[in-house]
This record gives sequence, C-alpha cells and structure tokens, in this order.
Amino acid sequence: MFDNLTDRLSNTLKKIKGQGRLTEDNIKETLREVRVALLEADVALPVVTDFIDRVKAGALGQEVQSSLTPGQSLIKLVQAELIKVMGEANEGLNLRMNPPAIILMAGLQGAGKTTTVAKLGRWLKENQKKKVGVVSADVYRPAAIKQLEMLAGELDLEFFPSDISQKPVDIANSAIEAARKKFLDVVIIDTAGRLHIDDEMMGEIKELHAAIQPIETLFVVDSMTGQDAAVTAKAFNDALPLTGVILTKADGDARGGAALSIRHITGKPIKFIGVGEKTSALEPFYPDRLASRILGMGDMLSLIEEIEQKVDKEKAEKLARKIQKGKSFDLEDFREQLLQMQNMGGVNTLLDKLPGIHAVPTEMKNQINDKMLARQIAVINSMTMQERRFPDLIKGNRKKRIAAGCGQELHDVNRLLKQFLMMQKMMKKFKTGNMANMMRGIKNNVRAFRR
Repeated sequence: MFDNLTDRLSNTLKKIKGQGRLTEDNIKETLREVRVALLEADVALPVVTDFIDRVKAGALGQEVQSSLTPGQSLIKLVQAELIKVMGEANEGLNLRMNPPAIILMAGLQGAGKTTTVAKLGRWLKENQKKKVGVVSADVYRPAAIKQLEMLAGELDLEFFPSDISQKPVDIANSAIEAARKKFLDVVIIDTAGRLHIDDEMMGEIKELHAAIQPIETLFVVDSMTGQDAAVTAKAFNDALPLTGVILTKADGDARGGAALSIRHITGKPIKFIGVGEKTSALEPFYPDRLASRILGMGDMLSLIEEIEQKVDKEKAEKLARKIQKGKSFDLEDFREQLLQMQNMGGVNTLLDKLPGIHAVPTEMKNQINDKMLARQIAVINSMTMQERRFPDLIKGNRKKRIAAGCGQELHDVNRLLKQFLMMQKMMKKFKTGNMANMMRGIKNNVRAFRR
C-alpha cells in the first residue's frame, strides 16, 4: 500500500535528515521533490498546494530552524501535516440511538460495496459485540442480493431477504421492522451502484435516505481511482448528508491519492479502509498510523492490535510455556505459526506494517507472499507426525517422499527446513533469561528508526 509514495518521500527526506542547517534553498528543493511525489501519487492539486504551503511555513519557522536536528524536525513536520490532511484522528461510527442503528451504504458500481457491507458487519460483530443484520436494496442486480446472502451466511449475520420486484424504500423499512422484532443492534443497508453518477441514482438514494433517516451514511469508494475518488465522494456529499467514507482496495493502491485527498475535498472523515479481499480485511482508519506507514516508519500499533485480536491466545501461551521449559520448537509448532499468520490476513498484510519494509528490495519482498505460505504449510502437511516432532529424521529419501507427497521440488523442502532452523534459533531467545533483552532490543530498534 502506497509503495511508490513511500519510496519517493523516504528518499527525499533522507537527503535532508542529516543536514545540520536548513536554508531556504534546501527547504525549497526538498519541498519541490515532495510536491512531485504527491502529484505522482495522484493527490489532488489543491491538497498538494495547501500541504506544501503549510510545511514551508513551518520549516521556515523559529522552532524548526533553532532545533538541534533541523532535518529530522522537518520530517516530523511533514508527518504532522500528513496527519492533518487525513483528519487528525480516527472517527468511529456513531451508533448512539435506540436500536437498531441504521447504516446506509452508497457508492458507484464496482467499488466493492456489497463485500464491504459484509466486512463491516463482521467488524461490528467481532469488535463491538453487536448483533448485526444486513439487507440489499439493489433491485437492479439480483446477483448482489445473492452475494450478500452468501456472505451473511458465512459470517453468521442476520440476512433479510429482498426481491427485485420490491421498491428500495419498502425493502429497507421491512428489514428495519424485522430487526426491531429480533432485537438487533445494527442494520446495514446495501444500495444500488451505477457506472457513473446520474440524476436517477441520486434521486432514488435521496428518497431512501429521507424515508429511513440513517444514523450513518457511508460512501464506499475504490481507492485505486486516486483523486477521482475524492471528486466522486464530493458529488455524493453534495446530494446526501454523508457521515463518512470507506476506502476499498487499498492493498492494491501503490499511490495513495484517494486517502490524501478525500478529507480535504469533502470535509468528511475516512472511517474504514479495506486492505484485502477477505472479510476480515477491514481496518479503522487512523491518520497518524497511516502517515507513519507512508513515511516508511511502519505501523506497530495496528500490528500489535491485529496480533492480539487474531492470534489464538491459548495456543500461543501453550507454545510459550513449552519454550520456557526448554523444550525444542518443532515443525508442528512451525506449522501452527504459519497457519496463525494465514488467519491474520497473510504475509503481505503484516509486512506492510513493519518499520523499514520499504527499504527491502522489491525482488525479496515478492518472494515473501501468501502463495509461499500455502506451499510451506503443504510441505509440512506431507510429513508424518514423527517427522514434525523430530525434524532431524528428515534426510535424503524422506525429503524426496515429502516433496512428491505435496507436489513440490526437493529444493522447496530444503528451503522450508532452512527457514525452520532459523525460526528454531530465534525461539531459543524466548527463554526466560533472554526475553527481557530481546524485548529491549526490539524497542530500541523501533526508537532508533523513528529518530
């Protein structure tokens, strides 16, 4: 996510970081490169102009000029302005009303609206402990109704049936009434999308909004459309009282123009960001954390939260007790770690949040992906339980049998065993005596990077 922008900004700001004195000339040159980087990221021109003006004013101010590390102060200033552009802080959903709280989802066709309805339902259920119902008022696309029904079934959300012969207002009112009888906390209403903004579409959704009076009206927009996403959001906001935006497909957006343009142009907060195809791949939008990621500083807070929410704590504690007792970390333990990583959204989702990951060569990053994860799990699944418990048994003929059993090459088995040995060595440091030193080292590395 935002790879191109991160690379450009990191390289530009690195040049000035070590300079002992800021002058008008080197500030001008640095900000010229920052401006180009933002424009290449498809950030809207008014946003870029305003951003550069504010950073320039701050850079020429007394606080930065008199700093002992003016170059680093400038980087902090850029980070602070990035946060301001995206909205200062996360703005959560307002569900303070007599249940059910009604959330209306709007957007163009192809933005991922129906999938986002399911993702949001799952997020509310798992993180807010809400009883959630969903309904599709898209009477133009029968497949959308079926798609939402299937997703609701997978996620154990209450699904209210609808039919293309019904009017959207009748569908919504019927679902809300049924939700009241079932004592649900939230009802999320999916609406029809169009290939472009038109009067008919706006008239229909305005009528629906007036009839149901939702507490949240969220605009779902594809982040890969860049600054066009902000323009479309503004058009919807002019017609509807939007309360926020959900950015989808951010995992495929290497530029970041939408995230940096929407708040400035619409005045509406980005409330969530979609970071993958899985129904778990929806995150609250934190401007400060995203600014850190854009500048290559990672997002350790989100990573820690994700680990706490998605890791099986019982299994993690069992492994920790095993290691602390001096027992060896084996291939069955390694398999469990790989499965946990898969459950957390895959390798790329985790890597994106690590500080300094942008500095890793692209070829190396491309080798670490979810397909590789699945292949590694397949190799271990091809082993007997005895081989998993006692990896030293795995020699020549056993390796050939394991490779044939999972349809892979011998070098794939050797690569997995090499990675396992590295992991095994690292796990030895988790013994009680070394834990404190290890944690201290991690903290120091993060602090050093942020400095």
